[in-house]
Amino acid sequence: MMRGLRQFARRLALAAGLVLAVLAVNFTLIHAAPGDPAMVIAGEMGGADEAAMTEIRKAYGLDRPLPAQFVTYVRRSLQGDLGRSYLLNAPVLDLILARLGPTILLVLSALVIAIVVGTLLGVLASRRPDSLFSGAVTVVSLVGYAMPVFWTAILLVLLFGKVWPILPIAGMRDVRLYGNAWVTALDVLHHLVLPATTLAIVYIAQYSRLARASMLEVLSTDYIRTARAKGLGEGPVVFKHALRNALMPVVTIAGLQFGHLISGALLVETVFSWPGMGTLALEAILGRDYPVLLGILTFSAMLVIAANLLTDLSYRWLDPRLRGR
Repeated sequence: MMRGLRQFARRLALAAGLVLAVLAVNFTLIHAAPGDPAMVIAGEMGGADEAAMTEIRKAYGLDRPLPAQFVTYVRRSLQGDLGRSYLLNAPVLDLILARLGPTILLVLSALVIAIVVGTLLGVLASRRPDSLFSGAVTVVSLVGYAMPVFWTAILLVLLFGKVWPILPIAGMRDVRLYGNAWVTALDVLHHLVLPATTLAIVYIAQYSRLARASMLEVLSTDYIRTARAKGLGEGPVVFKHALRNALMPVVTIAGLQFGHLISGALLVETVFSWPGMGTLALEAILGRDYPVLLGILTFSAMLVIAANLLTDLSYRWLDPRLRGR
């Protein structure tokens, strides 16, 4: 128990160092990009002369050297202050927290869909690897893996917006719809179908291939042959004994690819006008809103690191042999 706690504390320390490194890299790259945020702020004010530009840079700390700006940013971030938006003149933390919920909802929904559907397809395909169904799963998986998420989103918008308009293609809810919490929840789920499906398609392809290969390997092991020799049915053998061990590679890839899932969500949000961090990031990029961009990148990094920690914990749940290590 104590050993597990020490390992978890060590991982937390490494995660903190990783967040600091991500902050340094992102801060440098963002400030090295062309464009002057002071010009953007002045443009929002209707223009300004050189004296006003100087005051703007001084007020936002843009006249200081980059190392001094970075030290100030890190110190304030540790205190929970991510600065103020240049464009919206609002605390960055408040802006991100207002958009964080929709992004988490989209990412987790897509991840659950991808793992459940992909694993199920892989398991079914592994039971008869030479069948027509297994071949069809392989072909569909390769096609889904080759489809860029942004292109898939545009195709689904055209399909369900023009050809078969049965699903909403923009927003998170219908503002014309009034009702209790259940009505609101169903409306949000209705709007979630296309974005979550778009984001899940490419990962369904990966998880189905991975689950199929892992199940084929597990089904050929001695303990599976022993379970069958004892007279256990095919269902308990596959889903009770084999699947738990076959899930280890799927969980590993899911944890490692969480960062790709976050970045894919940001693209999907821009296509479907989903009010998450993706649309906020697009507005910040167009407006050179450095504090908002840094805040989004910081939160994204923290989400990825948290997903990796949860992946380590899930190993111990899936494999009892690791619980004492």
